[in-house]
Amino acid sequence: MGELLAVLIGLGLAASCGLRVFVPLAALSIAARAGYVSVAPGMAWLGSDEAMIALCTATVLEIVAYKVPWLDHALDAIASPAAIVAGAVVAASQVGTVTPAGSIGEMLSWACALIAGGAVAGIVQAGAVTTRAASTALSAGMINPLINVGQSSLAIGMSTLTVIAPAVAAVMVVMLIAISAVALILLVRWRARRRAAAGAG
Repeated sequence: MGELLAVLIGLGLAASCGLRVFVPLAALSIAARAGYVSVAPGMAWLGSDEAMIALCTATVLEIVAYKVPWLDHALDAIASPAAIVAGAVVAASQVGTVTPAGSIGEMLSWACALIAGGAVAGIVQAGAVTTRAASTALSAGMINPLINVGQSSLAIGMSTLTVIAPAVAAVMVVMLIAISAVALILLVRWRARRRAAAGAG
């Protein structure tokens, strides 16, 4: 049961990384510092005072930066690869608590984290970027601040729920992945229609 909870926490936080890079890292750091969750031995630094302060500060700066209309698109270029890395880190911090000790165990935990955590974070991040891109195209960016507030709130709520109720958060992870996949499919179809219309013109 402990192994399943660790995996669910790792995936839940990884999905949150797709919405905001630092929010789930800060949530994990606070939870680890409070002794509420365990982290892999090699990642005990996440529960240090220094890490908690740094990650909480980065979280505030990230959320504020996304309120600036032109800056949110610039952040997406950085956040996309960063989200995958962050997703792998939070997943590894949990998977590493249930994998065998030693170098082989560490390699296994990082491999699982990259495949599962990185992929989940990447899919959700792609969906988040697609949503903001659609907002920009349809409203000239006027409603982007509202979308950014919603995504920040969802990241905070999802990260908190993951730590408190991992099983419930797992359902939200599935929903986020499904919504992100639909958003990407719609974007691809929309671009295909635009190319077709341009070619016909």
